[in-house]
Amino acid sequence: MAALLVAGVATMVACKQGDSASKNVDQKMIDAGYTAYFENEIPTGLYYKFEKENPTAQKVEEGDMIVGEMTVRFDSVELFSNKGQVARIAKAIPNFEIRVGAGLTLLHVGDIAVFAMEADTAAKYVGAERMPEGYVEGQGQKFYYELNVQDIVTKDELAAEQDNYIKASAERKNEEPEAIAEYVQENHITAKPTADGLYITIKKRGNGPKVAMGKTVSMNYTGRLLDGTMFDSSVEGDARSGEIYNPQRKYEPLTYVVGKMSLIPGWEKAVMGQPEGTVLQVVIPSALAYGPKGTPDGRILPYSPLVFDIQIVSVK
Repeated sequence: MAALLVAGVATMVACKQGDSASKNVDQKMIDAGYTAYFENEIPTGLYYKFEKENPTAQKVEEGDMIVGEMTVRFDSVELFSNKGQVARIAKAIPNFEIRVGAGLTLLHVGDIAVFAMEADTAAKYVGAERMPEGYVEGQGQKFYYELNVQDIVTKDELAAEQDNYIKASAERKNEEPEAIAEYVQENHITAKPTADGLYITIKKRGNGPKVAMGKTVSMNYTGRLLDGTMFDSSVEGDARSGEIYNPQRKYEPLTYVVGKMSLIPGWEKAVMGQPEGTVLQVVIPSALAYGPKGTPDGRILPYSPLVFDIQIVSVK
């Protein structure tokens, strides 16, 4: 929700405190030090104020990416925050429906600003069903976006990154078959590939009920890239946060109903029909994993084969 409501830039006319009454804006926001944005003399439901201004520094231009810290609130409820973890937080791109990003091109490196969007305006475009819990139409509720701008990645720099990304993806695609073959050879995998390229090694054969559609299953697992980098695990810590195995933490198996949870095809094919108690390893080509897109967080790049160690704990 936060990402959906934070994109976009439009050309606006600012309304100062003195002329707010005739423009049908929220006077409480004006009294609180905010400036209202208008487009063609029509209120947009967007307000802004600067807590710190650095007007001589590099300015955000349309198409640039803002790097820094952002906190998103729905009234007083925090929906998102990356304080203490500088990241790319918003791109200044046109958006003619939700204009939360309308003021992004007013920002400079070093600025700290707050943008406020009327919740009713947001609901008009995203639908009331996608609004946060507690939203009530006509109550004057607001989304607040607190931005601390620490750097800018320019439009041209982003374009160069995209070109390099496309080239690197093409190289990984071409190199993937050889990379899998080398991994299989170096790790002495004797299992023959399935018709769609899975290498399934049964390390221990169980004798319980078999994984099938509609069954509730619990599985322990660890997922790695071919170079051994762990990207997720139910037993070895949280790779996403950099946590290593913690003997004091209670690790939980992945539990799901087969066919009711969206998993990568390679996983589903590897475990289907396997009995409870089975321990297996599967090498999954990218076509049955995250394919040409990889994962949004960048942990798994496009055309990345994966290796999963899986223990089927229970089948019910």
